[in-house]
Amino acid sequence: MPSDAVNPTRTLPSRSEDKRRAAIVAGVVGNVLEWFDFAVYGYFVPVISQLFFPASTPMVSLLLTFSVFGVGFVMRPVGSILFGHIGDTRGRKTALCGVIFLMALSTFAVGLLPTYQSAGVLAPVLLVLARLLQGLSGGGEWAGAASYLVEFAPANKRATVGSWQQFSVGAGFLLGSLTAALLNSALRPEDLMAWGWRVPFLLGILVGGVGLYLRLKLDDTPAFTELSEHAGLPIREALTTHLKPVLIAGGITLHNTVAYYAVLIYMTNWLSTAVKMPRGTALWIGTICLGIFVVLVPIMGMISDRIGRKPMLIASCLGYILLTYPVFLFASTGSVAWAFAGQAVLVFFLALYAGAGPAVYCELFPTRVRYTALSIGYNIPVAIFGGFAPFIATWLIQATGSILAPVYYVVAAAVVTLITLFFVRETAFSPLP
Repeated sequence: MPSDAVNPTRTLPSRSEDKRRAAIVAGVVGNVLEWFDFAVYGYFVPVISQLFFPASTPMVSLLLTFSVFGVGFVMRPVGSILFGHIGDTRGRKTALCGVIFLMALSTFAVGLLPTYQSAGVLAPVLLVLARLLQGLSGGGEWAGAASYLVEFAPANKRATVGSWQQFSVGAGFLLGSLTAALLNSALRPEDLMAWGWRVPFLLGILVGGVGLYLRLKLDDTPAFTELSEHAGLPIREALTTHLKPVLIAGGITLHNTVAYYAVLIYMTNWLSTAVKMPRGTALWIGTICLGIFVVLVPIMGMISDRIGRKPMLIASCLGYILLTYPVFLFASTGSVAWAFAGQAVLVFFLALYAGAGPAVYCELFPTRVRYTALSIGYNIPVAIFGGFAPFIATWLIQATGSILAPVYYVVAAAVVTLITLFFVRETAFSPLP
């Protein structure tokens, strides 16, 4: 028999692996662009607070601006139901394309908004509407991207592949932070206030368009396409048959979301407003630490595939319980070295959680309702406790008079999640449901 007669069968595994790799790369790039669009608001809070919420007291302006940051999360449970239904009935690809299209348009809209000076109260109203649309999109993104990547992963590499979801979230936030740092360094304060802040939002339509193009070329996951029957009403099945894992997902999300937004978003503003560190310095500290996070997450995913999920998650919670107070205490001195070292330590423990997180979430639910059930279990606590973490932290400082008050919120979230983890079985070495 000629040698080329057997070559096609030998190349099938390679083609399958190439297809998987292409799908993962496209999914990751789309997720990076999605979260860049969502994150830029958080890094321009000091500017937005002056332009849209002028007040005699800077702290009041910050509270109002952070409340609108949190408003973006209010719609995430709604987005989880809407896009979860689409993802579980019509496919992951369809839902993820709709998600990034909506995010691109709403982010672009923020860049076109009039400010309070030119439009009065209409300006913050329009800002809230744009953030609501961003939140609707965000509600379908996290679970959709996690499901997509984990369902494409080999059985023994679910955390390795799934960790790229958190890598891409971090990379999106890193792009947002880097953009803010560069604009802050390159522009005069008056130029940043006049037009510079609009640049990253207007770019949203470009990065979103690239992400949409990539997603339109995706194949749906093998796990979804091989289903013999799709759930008729995924939300009903998720909240009845799978209610317990939905509640567990909510419990393990608490530490994940509070730590993420407190350390990677809020701490930059805390250093510049509460500690009085120069804004540019705080931004560069946050940007470098985000870079460390992005590098660490895939490594932690690989480790999780070897040792399991629970050791990583428990270690992260314990790290935050024991170290958050000392980190904030030393950073409050205004020392750049202490602020960087402390934030880097917290980022390391956050990466432990992020590396194992997407896999363990997906392993809680069967394929037929995974998108919906995971979206609901994840997005409700994110909406309540994560999106409003900067607002709550800022309010705690104002209410107590102590710039260390946010520590107690972060630690409390870690304690609740640590308790929840005792009810979670190890899923790393079992088949995907």
